[in-house]
Amino acid sequence: MKRTRILLVALLVAVLLLLAVGPMTASAAGPCAVRYHVVCPGETLTRIAWRYGTTVGAIAAANGIWNPNCIYVGQVLRIPCPTWCPGPRPRPACHVVRWGETLFGIARMYGTSVWAIARANGICNINYIRAGQCLVIP
Repeated sequence: MKRTRILLVALLVAVLLLLAVGPMTASAAGPCAVRYHVVCPGETLTRIAWRYGTTVGAIAAANGIWNPNCIYVGQVLRIPCPTWCPGPRPRPACHVVRWGETLFGIARMYGTSVWAIARANGICNINYIRAGQCLVIP
């Protein structure tokens, strides 16, 4: 009985210490904290690096990956902070469509959705935009 009580008190003290130390380490990380990504089917290290604004080499080094082509579904990857801290991208009054651009690519470039751009510009068919067209970015 006495042994159980001592273990419970020790566990309670350990939990309180972890709670006291936890917030200080989280706030010291700053805006560019290390993130984690779970690999989904069809994903490549290149696509994951592009998504988080870092490089394949940086992700491979952070995770001890020797061959960047050998990642597996369900693998948890540590994503290092990019050298630049992502901030809100300034939005122009309009985006002039260049040849080969898609609405999806433009939406991704400005951090908005395809449907928001389509709605703001009265576009019915999201697969049809023209080079030289000026799109309002909401």
